[in-house]
Amino acid sequence: MKPSLGEFYTLLKQKLTASGVESADFEVRSILKHRLNIDFSEIIANPGQKLSKNDLKLPESDVKRRIKGKPLSRIHGSRGFHGLEFALGPETLDPRPETEILVERALKLFHGKHPDRVLDLGTGTGCIIISLLKAWPETKGVAADISQGALDIAKQNAETHKVADRLEFVRSNWGEAIQGQFDLVVSNPPYIKAGDIESLQTEVRNHDPILALDGGFDGLDAYRKIFFDLPRLLNPSGKALFEIGFGQADDLVRLSRDSRIRIIDTQPDYAGITRVVEISNGDN
Repeated sequence: MKPSLGEFYTLLKQKLTASGVESADFEVRSILKHRLNIDFSEIIANPGQKLSKNDLKLPESDVKRRIKGKPLSRIHGSRGFHGLEFALGPETLDPRPETEILVERALKLFHGKHPDRVLDLGTGTGCIIISLLKAWPETKGVAADISQGALDIAKQNAETHKVADRLEFVRSNWGEAIQGQFDLVVSNPPYIKAGDIESLQTEVRNHDPILALDGGFDGLDAYRKIFFDLPRLLNPSGKALFEIGFGQADDLVRLSRDSRIRIIDTQPDYAGITRVVEISNGDN
């Protein structure tokens, strides 16, 4: 006998909870919305709604894959970020909520104004720069990544969100192939220490590309390369915003001094951990 909508919702939630998924209730709601276009309000209002055999197939498949450790965002192929939906690919990092702090910081930095040119290094899905271009309709940008697969996904997302006409895509090892200067440079580089990769959650270790996670022996390899290029990439009054890992702020201050740039401020995440550093070109 096929379960009703309410029974099906409860059954799926029980399966995810039993497998150790912490946000089982939220994920089941997401599955039913994505697969059947059923909101939670409908589950509450009409729990006795009959479901067909076909209605059950995709949600049940999603739950089975989720129990095996695949993130829901990877199962559905997209992730919500700063109010927008971004397609994912095998060569892109799954955007994290903490990275939205960088976007919010950038918007506050310009106090309702807009920069003329923005550069996003290691763009991945393009979630950072696309979110910024949506908020700044007169701004143009460059999205750079060493992975062609990531650039293809970023371009797809830019087209979806109608900013592709203001965004150039460049295959580059950080800043190496980038020409010109920018009012703002943003980046969420890989900052996990190589030795810590194996201790990451299975969902991250097995499904996010290692290239987007591995920051080398001390987690700072990408920052060294980026900081070397920043003086030529930033215009004289330009600013840069970077996401960083836990406990890396002091190390980055030392790196910035060696690179003739200056960390002038930091921004904590929702747990109070320093997550974003603001950088100025030279003495500005």
